[in-house]
Amino acid sequence: MWIDVRPLRRRDFRLLFAGQFVSFFGTMLTYVALPYQVFQLTRSSLAVGAIGIVELVALLSTAFAGGAFADSMDRRKLLLWAESLLGLTALVLAGNSLLPHPNVWAIYVLAGLMSALNGFHRPALEALTPRLVPAEEIGGTVALSQLRHTISMIAGPALAGFLIATLGLAWTFAIDVGTYAIAVTCLAIMRGVPAPAEAAPPSIARVIEGLRYAASRQELLGTYIVDIIAMTFGMPTALFPALAEAHGWGASIGWLYAAPSAGAFLATLTSGWTRKVRRHGLAIAIAASVWGVAIAAAGMTDRLPLVLLLLALAGAGDMVSGLFRGRIWNETIPDHLRGRLASIEMVSYSTGPLLGNAEAGFAAALVGLRGSIVSGGLLCVGGVVLSLYFLPGFLRYKADK
Repeated sequence: MWIDVRPLRRRDFRLLFAGQFVSFFGTMLTYVALPYQVFQLTRSSLAVGAIGIVELVALLSTAFAGGAFADSMDRRKLLLWAESLLGLTALVLAGNSLLPHPNVWAIYVLAGLMSALNGFHRPALEALTPRLVPAEEIGGTVALSQLRHTISMIAGPALAGFLIATLGLAWTFAIDVGTYAIAVTCLAIMRGVPAPAEAAPPSIARVIEGLRYAASRQELLGTYIVDIIAMTFGMPTALFPALAEAHGWGASIGWLYAAPSAGAFLATLTSGWTRKVRRHGLAIAIAASVWGVAIAAAGMTDRLPLVLLLLALAGAGDMVSGLFRGRIWNETIPDHLRGRLASIEMVSYSTGPLLGNAEAGFAAALVGLRGSIVSGGLLCVGGVVLSLYFLPGFLRYKADK
């Protein structure tokens, strides 16, 4: 019933877990502060949604290279360099916020740079984690990693709203810088993790090898495609600043960002039951559909408590989907391919929300806030059902144990 905490007995996993916990918490401060600052400077949801386009282009420019590097070198060192550079970028965001008239173009450039660096960070992190625990504890690392994310995604946005209102944007970004410093320290203390025995220098051929492997397995393709569909059509976060202002919820904007993570947190804490489920593909599809239905329902009400409850339900569905996606990735992908497959997973994981924020902003400009949220949730459900028709292997997939 309850989450498996055995991996925390492993020294290096414990250091990685603690450092990334703190670092991601700081990232969530910037996650709220950056679009909030753009909206305050431009008064445009379209401008906020455009951040997603910039971040997506930047991510795609580095993601596959990041995966190839993660399979060819010490993954701990790659992660350490990425964390260090991300901290410097957050420092520049803080400096820009101190200007009498902060530069909007600089915010876009820095958002793109951070996204590009994530193209190296995420594959290194995902490929490193399974090397730190025995095979029987991989399911626990997935749940603990998700727990780390969800706690940060609850507390981070909630605290961000308070910090922005009391200390201002510059201090909010500065605190993020401090969290990166802690993560770098934890990584420096860890033991090195040599590249896999089958490692070879990064190359286009190595990237293509990873793509071919992913394309050969429908259960992997399904995890990528379903997640992209769910996030592209059902991601409403770019609308939260405008939604909060339209309904007079300005003081509660942090709760809008935190609500999905609150639901995800509860789903993670009670994730023990997932160990007994073998139909991982079907479970992912059902959970993604729950996300879409809850998002559509949230768009149909103006009552803040009900909106928060439905966003929490959506987050729970997304987390259950994520737990089973993580099981498929970590239990079936060979170690020498984990970096490159993690880069593909990162593209699927990140493309949806980034495109989703852009789509939500554009749709809101055409059909209004409510129309954008409701139509996106319904399109999410329809897209998931359609994907099952074209990927029967994903729907039928069963874990060995």
